[in-house]
Amino acid sequence: MSIKAIWFHDDRIFIRMASGEERGMPLEWFPRLFNASQAERERFELSPFGIHWPDLDEDLSFEGFNTYSKT
Repeated sequence: MSIKAIWFHDDRIFIRMASGEERGMPLEWFPRLFNASQAERERFELSPFGIHWPDLDEDLSFEGFNTYSKT
């Protein structure tokens, strides 16, 4: 899975895949991200397995986004 963009909007996290498909999840499901500053949220690393926020010690897998729609 190839991720082209990650962003936050209205207490949700979104990803856009290379195919153009977008998925999102509520930040309330991830307290570390929910309580993080915008700067902390924007400091992430992509790996073949998912998204990692080193400052927050938080990881989300790309596969987890497959279950949830953008709405």
